Amino acid sequence: MALALDLNNEVFSSFLFYATLLLLKMYAVAILTGQLRLRRKAFANPEDSLRHGGLKFCREDADVERCRRLHHNDMECVYPFLFIGALYCMLDPSPSIARLHFRIFFLARLVHTVAYLFALKAPTRSLAYTVGQIPCFSMAFKIVVNVASYW
Repeated sequence: MALALDLNNEVFSSFLFYATLLLLKMYAVAILTGQLRLRRKAFANPEDSLRHGGLKFCREDADVERCRRLHHNDMECVYPFLFIGALYCMLDPSPSIARLHFRIFFLARLVHTVAYLFALKAPTRSLAYTVGQIPCFSMAFKIVVNVASYW
């Protein structure tokens, strides 16, 4: 049985677009983390450090750890967005409002990433985080309101 996606659905197409951009951003951060490990010779596992010069390189590095924290924060925020956004698409929301939700979340996560990687002055990162949570809470609220009548 083949699964056919309705790409004529503006809301779902918009969601797929921004969801894919977010996942590509996460992959980029993961690749950056690996590259930093290699450049800084800061490996998490002994077998990796042995391959690249010895056990002395099984250590932490501040920049690698910064990337790891960013990636962890992305997982805490992007994965729930993917779930909530997919459910939200099923409610047949206004395409322009849905696109606004998805775009705000994406741009906020992009600013958050830049702020994290370049250690921008506070409160840039926390403000970007907060702005990104607003569309998530808005979509979650709409989901709850729409299904509350079934309880």
